[in-house]
Amino acid sequence: METFFTEKSIRLISFAGLLIIMGVWEVLFQRKKRVDSKPKRWLNNFGLVMIANLILQIGIVILPVAFATFAQSKGMGIFNQLAMPVWADWIATIIIFDFIIYLQHVLFHFVPIFWQLHQVHHSDLDIDVTTAIRFHPVEIIISLFIKLAAVAAFGFSPEAVLLFEVLLNATAMFNHANIYIPVFMDKFIRRLIVTPDMHRVHHSVIMDESNTNFGFNLSVWDRICGTYQAQPAAGHDQMIIGLAYAKKPKSLTQLLIMPFIK
Repeated sequence: METFFTEKSIRLISFAGLLIIMGVWEVLFQRKKRVDSKPKRWLNNFGLVMIANLILQIGIVILPVAFATFAQSKGMGIFNQLAMPVWADWIATIIIFDFIIYLQHVLFHFVPIFWQLHQVHHSDLDIDVTTAIRFHPVEIIISLFIKLAAVAAFGFSPEAVLLFEVLLNATAMFNHANIYIPVFMDKFIRRLIVTPDMHRVHHSVIMDESNTNFGFNLSVWDRICGTYQAQPAAGHDQMIIGLAYAKKPKSLTQLLIMPFIK
């Protein structure tokens, strides 16, 4: 009998729990005034992730943790050739995998064909916890194959991959959340992980600001690679979120076809 705590169930439980926590936090301590309809945005954003998951369920049966188990059984990847302590394996996996996701994010901004897909994420006129799941299904599939390639190359353990997936999911919802954090606390937290105020700069309509702060989890990569910007020029209350060159997609259908029209 299959254990209840599978990769899918753990990710679903952690996602639902964090969504509720961030949603309540947004209601109690909202950071930035909304400019768009929340029900329509949430419907569209959840619609995108549901379609992506349906495609993955039908067409792609292997997820990163399952593939890590397969890679481990075949001795694939660098880590499977080394005798590493569990703690070292987990720390190395989180650091290396997180840098790969950072590079992937940069790639999706500067390679035109990938930006066509990624602009769906940036077309949101507000930024809140659901923006963390607002990705075109094709982008999600490409991201999955990048993760699988990383697992094959490095041989990350299944447990470490699951831990990273949960952490990435958690930090993405955290740093997209429309929540208020005192400035002194924000400065302390962003020394290690990306905060909402740090990531909000990345969603500015000003492309010079949008092309900064690419990290989803660890904030160190932006500092090391020179893509860090502390604050938006207009300030968080006055900054405009979205795409300056595109009309607001009004429906789920428009979001799905957005990458394929000019």
